[in-house]
Amino acid sequence: MATRLREPAFTSSLSTSNCDTDDEGVRGTCEDASLCKRFAVSIGYWHDPYIQHFVRLSKERKAPEINRGYFARVHGVSQLIKAFLRKTECHCQILNLGAGMDTTFWRLKDEDLLPSKYFEVDFPMIVTRKLHNIKCKPPLSSPVIELHSEDTLQMDGHILDSKRYAIIGADLRDLSDLEEKLKKCNINTQLPTLLITECVLVYMTPEQSANLLKWAASSFETAMFINYEQVNMGDRFGQIMIENLRRRQCDLAGVETCKSLESQKERLLSNGWETVSAVDMMELYSRLPRAEVNRIESLEFLDEMELLEQLMQHYCLCWATKGGSELGLKEITC
Repeated sequence: MATRLREPAFTSSLSTSNCDTDDEGVRGTCEDASLCKRFAVSIGYWHDPYIQHFVRLSKERKAPEINRGYFARVHGVSQLIKAFLRKTECHCQILNLGAGMDTTFWRLKDEDLLPSKYFEVDFPMIVTRKLHNIKCKPPLSSPVIELHSEDTLQMDGHILDSKRYAIIGADLRDLSDLEEKLKKCNINTQLPTLLITECVLVYMTPEQSANLLKWAASSFETAMFINYEQVNMGDRFGQIMIENLRRRQCDLAGVETCKSLESQKERLLSNGWETVSAVDMMELYSRLPRAEVNRIESLEFLDEMELLEQLMQHYCLCWATKGGSELGLKEITC
């Protein structure tokens, strides 16, 4: 029989509690990031034929330093993901926490680099929107169906579970609910697991993010954690970033852990992770292959290099490992 998508029930069961209202600004950052990625892709920073199916191209031109910042972010995270996949020979699973409209699953499939299963988690409201796009757009739904061996693919407003891809609506601050939903989607705690957070932990209190990191370290025997977010937030530039977000009803509840690369590393080490590395994004940018830097810098003129440096010095990429010495996970770098 041909595989088909079962008609999802796109009815929202979300309450309008105070917590939900407080999270509105955080959910808005998903749209911001998607629009920025869509624009950068449209002018050639990197290839992503799938982002167009999740977000429309903004009429507003993004600043060159923003585009280069997103390029460095996507490149750095992608390098670490692929290194993990190579070390595990794709016999692993990926858990993208706060995935938003991320397209990594589809791009990895195109490169024949899919893990055993790819999981995404985000707020139920965001998941509902993403599922709607997947259901309605064949370039998104066809790869999921193609990899699924059952007659029907179960999907409702807040969850989709297939053989190689699952997306779950959950609050990362409610770990018991998250764990229950992951188990229903057949998460395998024995498989090497890569967990990814990009600008996620900073919106949680230090206690909440510590609980998530501890849960991740204790749940999987062999694991790697990638975290991309703010750093060096104690200076004037950092304060301006905080104030700008606050004006948009978006509070950086976990900013105190973003003081330095050392504070970022210490958070991981104190919550069950065995090895940790961290670089600010300017350092990562300086390590890019010269040919690639020349290519992206030719795409548009950047008036002041200092702007790029200032912005990139306030974001970082951290990666930590637990177990996996026989796989060489500790050797991974970007």
